[in-house]
Amino acid sequence: MIDNLKKILNEDQDPKAIEKITSKLENLLMSNEEVGYIAVQKKPAVTILPDSIVVTNKRIILCKPKNLGLSMEFTDYDWDDIAAAFVKEGILGAEFTFSTKSELTHTVDYLPKNQARKLYTFSKEQLDLLKNPSSAAPITAAPITEETKAEIPAEETVEEMETEEVTSFAEIMPSTPVVQESISESVQQPSGEKKLSEMSHDELFSKLQNYKKLLDNGLILQGEYDKLKAEILQYM
Repeated sequence: MIDNLKKILNEDQDPKAIEKITSKLENLLMSNEEVGYIAVQKKPAVTILPDSIVVTNKRIILCKPKNLGLSMEFTDYDWDDIAAAFVKEGILGAEFTFSTKSELTHTVDYLPKNQARKLYTFSKEQLDLLKNPSSAAPITAAPITEETKAEIPAEETVEEMETEEVTSFAEIMPSTPVVQESISESVQQPSGEKKLSEMSHDELFSKLQNYKKLLDNGLILQGEYDKLKAEILQYM
């Protein structure tokens, strides 16, 4: 509260008036209630008993001196009852006006303009907090205790299957046997034909020429031709 008063006294206010109001407020403030701002009336003529208005985080308090300043009358309105707040600036100061939801209107005039603006700003902030309570304080996660841990379902674990390394493609190929025919079988000697050992030199040479034609036409591979050629040359 002392820090708030230091800020308030920087607004060209009468220290004696602020001290008198705060001394009266000490027994009026509720628990967790903090004074946000105090504005004191300043009339063009000498202001002997000025009215003042106090705004806290819970309510607006109107302070009016009574019995020549020997006592003070307090009238308060909770922020829940406030409908709107207004400021009207003039040549000789400003007026701060607020209205209640029961259609009551209260005005404090002859306030210094700077003080009236501070009242209006603080009032708007409090009314906005009532409209949007979620913005008043960030939502914090509740601490996890042993009881809450028991309520949290355990995460499902996925069993990992061991994989086998495939070292041979034959293991993943179908087991149906595949019959491959070698191209060389197409050039094997038909049944009843003479064996190479029984052929003459001219017959062997003619047979070699036939194999060469098959190679040139792409019907046999080079390796097959070389193998057949080596067999024929053994008998030439």
